[in-house]
Amino acid sequence: MVTILFDGIAYGMLLFVLACGLTVTMGLMNFINLSHGAFALAGGYVTAALTQKAGLPFLLCLPLAFLFSAVLGMLAEKLLYRRLYQRSHLDQVLFTIGIVFMTVAAVDYLIGSQQQSIHLPAWLRVRLDLLGGSIGVYRLFIIVLCGILALAIQWLLSHTRFGSQLRASVDDPRVARGLGIPVNQVFAVTFALGCGLAGLGGALGADLLGMDPTFPIKFMIYFLIVVTVGGTSGIMGTFFAALLLGIADVAGKYYVPQIGAFVIYALMVAVLILRPQGLFTRGGSR
Repeated sequence: MVTILFDGIAYGMLLFVLACGLTVTMGLMNFINLSHGAFALAGGYVTAALTQKAGLPFLLCLPLAFLFSAVLGMLAEKLLYRRLYQRSHLDQVLFTIGIVFMTVAAVDYLIGSQQQSIHLPAWLRVRLDLLGGSIGVYRLFIIVLCGILALAIQWLLSHTRFGSQLRASVDDPRVARGLGIPVNQVFAVTFALGCGLAGLGGALGADLLGMDPTFPIKFMIYFLIVVTVGGTSGIMGTFFAALLLGIADVAGKYYVPQIGAFVIYALMVAVLILRPQGLFTRGGSR
């Protein structure tokens, strides 16, 4: 039981880091970006290349994966996504899901369909016996790191000038521009931050979740479930939703493997019946 709970928390933490960027773009910026997983794919592939071919240590590769995906996201936002902010949600969905399939096809053609492997240091592969269960140090590392990230992101959005500018830009961009807030730059930095977090999640999850060209498609529904269940009040809703869904998914696959991932969908339906707006909601929209 301890092992299942611990693995579920680690899985939930990974889902949080992977999905919290989508929460920012979809919940705060009101932009539906179904290509979010492509930036996680970029982070995972960069980490695999740096650890396996360049021989860089895994811990050094994590910030590099974040920076690579963030820069990639900032360029994509400026060249592609910014044009869609004022378009309908249908246009945003069609465009971004097209980006997903183009990314999958390009990576499969250029690199191949084989799963990428990450070279983890020996100390991260150790398992500990705790409270009658077996706990992996790597999963413990993920829990601690993602917990720190959750607190840092919440502080950034709630207690900094940048967070205030983002909320103002989202609620009324015209008034925000009148007050001297650089709305386009705020959105670009926010989008890049979300993409960087996705890349970091891809780097952290490559060893546990597997990393191949179809990753953005396989996990797209999981990202959307986390954001939908968590609501749009901010990243703490995503945090609690990811933990809840991660534990439920791992426990369901362990205790009732015959129905596989049905548990996570049943939990989503139950939550949305009781709270159609998700666990947390936020007023105002762009």
